[in-house]
Amino acid sequence: MPLIDRPRARAFFLALVLCVLLAGDAWRYTIGWWGYGVLVGLIGAASVWMLVAQRSRWRFMNLPNPLVAFLALATLSILWSFYPGATAIGLAATWLTAIVALALAVTYSWPEILRGLASALRVILGLSFVFELYVALIVRGPILPLVPSPGIDYAELVTRDKIPLMLYWSRNELFEVFDGGRIQGIVGNSVLLAFVALMGVIVFALRLFDHESKRRWNIVWLVVSGIALLFTRSATITVALVAVVVVALAILLVRRARTPRERAVTYGAFAAVIAIGVALALVFQRTLFSLLGKSEDLTGRLEIWDKVLTLAGQRPVAGWGWVSHWIPGFAPFDDLVFRNGVRQLHAHDAWIDIFFQLGIIGLVVFGALALSTLARSFALAVDHPQSSPGAPGQYRVHELLPVLVLVGLLVQSIAESRLLVEFGFAWLVLTAVKTKIPDAAAQGVPLR
Repeated sequence: MPLIDRPRARAFFLALVLCVLLAGDAWRYTIGWWGYGVLVGLIGAASVWMLVAQRSRWRFMNLPNPLVAFLALATLSILWSFYPGATAIGLAATWLTAIVALALAVTYSWPEILRGLASALRVILGLSFVFELYVALIVRGPILPLVPSPGIDYAELVTRDKIPLMLYWSRNELFEVFDGGRIQGIVGNSVLLAFVALMGVIVFALRLFDHESKRRWNIVWLVVSGIALLFTRSATITVALVAVVVVALAILLVRRARTPRERAVTYGAFAAVIAIGVALALVFQRTLFSLLGKSEDLTGRLEIWDKVLTLAGQRPVAGWGWVSHWIPGFAPFDDLVFRNGVRQLHAHDAWIDIFFQLGIIGLVVFGALALSTLARSFALAVDHPQSSPGAPGQYRVHELLPVLVLVGLLVQSIAESRLLVEFGFAWLVLTAVKTKIPDAAAQGVPLR
């Protein structure tokens, strides 16, 4: 029996991959970039083996056209890239992420992915609180990563007593959360931990209605996720949570509609609510920013966007070349944007980053990928599954997972560029593939 056909091996590999995708910085802070590179390389090699072993389950020609077009455009951009070396590195990371996501899409069913996410989130959230308690009770002060990031000399910064707050792994703010503090967890960043907490809210809320899981423990982890969301105080993720709740309610209302006319009315009401919400947000944006704890310049993002858009305007058609996250050591990234003494490695907006790197062409192609994937995942959530020809089956709770997570990612993409890397890009690829091709994994097709 192939290793991936063994239930425990399948579950372990899925949870490991999701932990690496969701908490990349935690791995890099503990085992360093070289150790992280070896781990990622092993995962990539295993993913290639899985795709080869399961070649009967997928065909390249059946992959979503926008996904193929985006990967092709990013790859071709090395021909006109202003920084071909950085583009080569970025392409390696992007293709590796896409291959891993494709392997997961082919190998695992949605129920397995839901369970795998629950396992990974329990590990990340649980360790995050243990870590913050250790810092608060034992260390009693901020701590730096065990392994420094490339290009950063912590010893020199300590000597000069000029360590930017953004470089700390934990700022020891667990007991200060009600006075403006924010925890960062093992991922070392409050915004990233907030997104993990949002994922926890989605996953454990769905599992409450899954008869195969233990309701009591899902309630416990849902509460833990909510506390983490509260203690990270991320304005972006707060908005994402509202969007996820609205979409979930819309899906449930559409599911209850019995006639096409009722569905049309529901869709119209949903669109009206979105339009009114956007209008109110624009009119009362200053009040909204104040309630969310954000300054009017979105915590420095307007300055970052202005600089990046100025550069993008110099190459508006096809951009400067793909790179995903910006790579230090290559112009113009070395001195493009600094905030509070820390070099920024992305534009804090996925769409501005796409425009900068791949121009208007990239915006169109990536927009088509995101919108088509969102449409198919929404259809998966609201359309009746067919148990047999002409016989509609029962709705299943895991069918809400892809669209709710994708909505959270798309809202986050307005203030962060995580949709282009690691878990964000992997989930986009995974969802695009699994909503496009038949779910052979769910049908129990054996490996050959």
